[in-house]
Amino acid sequence: MRETIDTVPVNLGDRSYEVRVGQGLIARAGVEIAPLLRRKRVAIVTEETVAALHLAPLRAALQAEGIPSEALVLPPGEGTKSWPQFERTVEWLLDQKVERGDLVVALGGGVIGDLVGFAAAVMRRGVRFVQIPTSLLAQVDSSVGGKTGINTRQGKNLVGAFHQPSLVLADIGVLDTLPGRDFLAGYGEVVKYGLLGDARFFEWLEVNGPALARGDRALRQEAVRHAVAMKAGIVERDETEQGERALLNLGHTFGHALEAATGYSDRLLHGEGVAIGCLLAFDLSARLGLCSQEAPERVAAHLAAMGMKRRLGDIPGDLPGRDGLIALMAQDKKVQDGRMRFILARGLGESFVTSDVPRAALASLLDEALR
Repeated sequence: MRETIDTVPVNLGDRSYEVRVGQGLIARAGVEIAPLLRRKRVAIVTEETVAALHLAPLRAALQAEGIPSEALVLPPGEGTKSWPQFERTVEWLLDQKVERGDLVVALGGGVIGDLVGFAAAVMRRGVRFVQIPTSLLAQVDSSVGGKTGINTRQGKNLVGAFHQPSLVLADIGVLDTLPGRDFLAGYGEVVKYGLLGDARFFEWLEVNGPALARGDRALRQEAVRHAVAMKAGIVERDETEQGERALLNLGHTFGHALEAATGYSDRLLHGEGVAIGCLLAFDLSARLGLCSQEAPERVAAHLAAMGMKRRLGDIPGDLPGRDGLIALMAQDKKVQDGRMRFILARGLGESFVTSDVPRAALASLLDEALR
């Protein structure tokens, strides 16, 4: 069993930090966090499901280093990433008299990381925070890179800020506590990295994905490390998404629209929407003659082999029609000058950003997908 801890640096000048990936990192969180503290105290924000599993071990690890902590426990689910819970979090942190030199700890999945990061970004015009991501999705994607925010009725992540964490602790062991559906949803973001820029990584996943899903910790650690290293490199080159970083949104233009269409509910988890969106992006690319038909077929085959949602028909309940979905896609953050931007592909690992997608092709794709 692999026991080493991998360290992936994110080099952003005076905002640089490290992502640690390995087993037992919550148990050694006090040792990891202590060097960052100006005074020995932290405020932890988490949610009920995660708190029941991991809050006590985290607080014990901090206390072992003489670091007292207070914790706010929010409701679980995507609905927490909202104005009411954001206000509650900021007010609580202010009540805790968190100062600019203090640290806030986000313990949870992407919802908690995004919400707490945004609260830290705006409190006292910016306080430092540490990400302890407890889901696969958060470990490989949302905890790294400094994107924070909340959802509104108009769409997902439309209110937020870029605010880099001071440290990320990705404990591979906590993935054992994830329900199978949540793990596979996170795997949708893992696959995305291979599809957007590393065909060899996608090939590695085709071979190792099933064993990784069954619980092989060494494979899980390597997948997380590789994905984080890919994201770190992209963020270093394009921190605020002026160019290359937009590639990380492969599958998201479709996925975010599907999440909005399902009310950000358990009908569709974020990573499930990304996986379906990636396949739609490859289908659209093949339709436009940008890549061979073999590419979407391989994507579909791998998602099927992993037992993942991959088609619109896999989403329970009714969906809006073609025009309704296109209207939701038009609310995406990536819209520029009123034109939707898509991440398409010339092949596996060869994605690019374009606004040049004929509406007729998009409509035809969605008509077929909705049948």
